Amino acid sequence: MTLNTLRTSAAAVLLLSTSIAGCGTMAVGNAQERAFDFALIGDMPYTKVQEKEYQRVLAALNAADLAFVAHIGDFQFDARPYNRNPKLASMPCVDENYKAIFDSFQSVRHAFILTPGDNDWSDCWPLKAKKVDSLELLAKIRTMYFPEGKSLGQKPIAVHNQSADPKFSKFRENLRWSMGGVTFVTLHIIGSNDNFGRTPEMNAEHMERKAANLAWIKQAFAEARATASRGLVVLTQANPGFETVWPAGNKTRYFLPFIPRGKPLPSIPLAFDDYLSALSEELETFDKPVAYLHGDTHIFRIDKPLFSSKTKRPFLNFTRVETFGWPDTHWVRVTVDPADPQLFRFNAEIVPGNIVNRKK
Repeated sequence: MTLNTLRTSAAAVLLLSTSIAGCGTMAVGNAQERAFDFALIGDMPYTKVQEKEYQRVLAALNAADLAFVAHIGDFQFDARPYNRNPKLASMPCVDENYKAIFDSFQSVRHAFILTPGDNDWSDCWPLKAKKVDSLELLAKIRTMYFPEGKSLGQKPIAVHNQSADPKFSKFRENLRWSMGGVTFVTLHIIGSNDNFGRTPEMNAEHMERKAANLAWIKQAFAEARATASRGLVVLTQANPGFETVWPAGNKTRYFLPFIPRGKPLPSIPLAFDDYLSALSEELETFDKPVAYLHGDTHIFRIDKPLFSSKTKRPFLNFTRVETFGWPDTHWVRVTVDPADPQLFRFNAEIVPGNIVNRKK
């Protein structure tokens, strides 16, 4: 599907979904007093095939009663596979694609939240068709997709940008807001090792952003404590590799079926360890439910992968959910229910037209 088709389809999706949904929208204000739902999507659209499937997802979202929709990054194809087969996808990392994707976000009748992924800027530098600068693209994304004080979407909600703090004035993409007595926060943590280990300039960018992210994590938990929040939701792009820092016994049980007995367990230094340590430290004294929602590795899953360094047992109030991603084009419904002791429920929403293994 071409960029013009993507723009046209976005408008068509809105008309279609409005006719499906009628007038049954749920006001965000009402969500403060009762259970409410929001949607999680990510790692889409990549290819021209997935652009069509993405339109079906947008129609489903517009037909649902949702407090907001969250896209956890990677809204375009990786430049490296695009170089190998340009016919497969719309050209990533160029103005036309950023505008088409922005328009698709704005076709959503709910509030729309984004946190960037590595495909969206840091992995753009290998693009052969046009010379691009990843750090310039990062600045563009911050300006284009993150207005001060509000979300995207047709019913924007008020948000607090980290850039309101002069010490972190660049980081307007890190957001925080409250809804239904729950604190929500986005963190700009990306795949490809969080843009670390490539060039001195990229390493410097990574370190500055990591400092902002770590401060934002601490502020989010502090805010949740100060306001007696029912719970906390963290939305970010990267899979931080929880398993890489598991206690030895748990790591052995996890990998034993795949590694011959007596062989060393995999050990790869990652740029995410500081984030996992910060989360673990906060969870030692935070007993409310925490949902950690991400994408990056494109494997739908729900688990409890964060361990206490003190007890060597998982934090049972911490739940990780990874949403669907290319080539699977579906979404996850998250229900926030104050009457549920677990607070959060997660449901895989399968879009019928996107079930490829049923097609003949």
